[in-house]
Amino acid sequence: MNDFNYTLIILYFVLLAFLSIYGSHRYYLAFLFVKTLDKEITPDKEFEKLPPVTIQLPLFNEMYVVERLIDSVVKTDYPKNLLEIQVLDDSTDETVEIVKARVKKYMDEGYDIKHIHRTNRSGFKAGALEEGMATAKGEFIAVFDADFIPTPSFLKRTVHYFTNPKIGMIQMRWGHVNRDYSLLTKLQAIFLDGHFVIEHTARNRTGRFFNFNGTAGIWRKETIINAGGWQHDTLTEDLDLSYRAQMKGWNFIYLPMYEVPAELPVDIIAFKSQQHRWAKGSIQTAKKLLGRIFRSDYPLKVKIEAVFHLAGNVNYLVMIPFSLLILPLIIVRTELDWNRWLIIDIPLFLLATTSISAFYLLSQKYIFQSWKSTFKYLPFLMGLGIGLSVNNSVAVIEALFGHESEFVRTPKFGVEMGHEDWTKKKYRAKRKLLIPSIELILGIYFTIAVYIAFINHMWLVLPFLILFQYGYLFIALLSIKSIIESSLKRRKLLKISSQKA
Repeated sequence: MNDFNYTLIILYFVLLAFLSIYGSHRYYLAFLFVKTLDKEITPDKEFEKLPPVTIQLPLFNEMYVVERLIDSVVKTDYPKNLLEIQVLDDSTDETVEIVKARVKKYMDEGYDIKHIHRTNRSGFKAGALEEGMATAKGEFIAVFDADFIPTPSFLKRTVHYFTNPKIGMIQMRWGHVNRDYSLLTKLQAIFLDGHFVIEHTARNRTGRFFNFNGTAGIWRKETIINAGGWQHDTLTEDLDLSYRAQMKGWNFIYLPMYEVPAELPVDIIAFKSQQHRWAKGSIQTAKKLLGRIFRSDYPLKVKIEAVFHLAGNVNYLVMIPFSLLILPLIIVRTELDWNRWLIIDIPLFLLATTSISAFYLLSQKYIFQSWKSTFKYLPFLMGLGIGLSVNNSVAVIEALFGHESEFVRTPKFGVEMGHEDWTKKKYRAKRKLLIPSIELILGIYFTIAVYIAFINHMWLVLPFLILFQYGYLFIALLSIKSIIESSLKRRKLLKISSQKA
């Protein structure tokens, strides 16, 4: 063993230990979830007279889903004279005319519905919500993104929780109308279920801060104003406002028993773009608020959980050097008695990886009363998490160094059950080859690592290497395929346009 080898091994264990801390935290959240699962959440009482409510529908170029959204919202089981609907439309395409026609239809039927169309995207979604709130009549404000399908009973089932004057926001659980559309949507659904079932429940029921998810929630208007309003200096205005409101002393309630269906991205590039925005926004919020939180007199458990919650995406940044170290360590171990190291690194590796399996299995057990069907997806799930590390690391770096970028909405295509062909529809997330190329290189890198481990009979290490290999190759090849298909479609459209000209 020379100094270089020792340095590699020490650095490897430091990074693995860091990842294991976050793995242990997942176990802790799962423990808190189970511990508080039977805690009953009921309103203190019911309103004797129902309060006025405004439903805000922020959207930008959503021609495939906007009619579905508006149609579902007007079916809300609530007195017409107490319900206002604001369609906050920043669109620049056919969506504007679709909304105008739909809004006119329901206005003629006696609904208090307004089409508020901005000619600029100042502040993006936060700016639209802020502008709508300036004229909102409601004492409470419900928000739904364009791809959501709220049920008629959602408001009557939830509004009474606000009889407690300290309650500032209520969040409902996201459902997934196209969960079974593809392997990608299935994995996304399980990812989100873990967040909504385990994380939200554990945090909320143990007195820690949790967040409004930008949609499928209801705010007390006074809370938004008191917390400083919608601000657009981060890409996650919902997370930012949530923490500022709770820091002002407002209480939030999470209601996992009430599900609001929504559409998952079916395009890998759109999914990665969404993940990039969430990862970057959470780090921006951490930079903005963690200092204030630690200087406050909040309980220690609140401060610690805020770090795990807001800064958790740093894990992805750690995953890259950790990944790069694995191959040299495999080579070093071929020259050493590598079995003795398994006593240390296998327990650490299990903490860093199997906690993911336990975490998501538990969420599926809560939703479907069974987790058997989820087992077959676990390797793909862990691989997807690894594969996202390049995409999300870029997001973290951009946030840490203050690189500004616009709010890029996730395109939706009205895809629900079945296998509708969305590829012929317009809207595409920006497609660049740099990140998929890096992912492909890492996939090839781990293919080499798998080969070396195989010829040296490192059977215990092999499954973990295959996870990394699969994760990077899965993300890279899906991305490259999507980019090629999009490029071919663009060329075809240009050719048709030139022929018509």
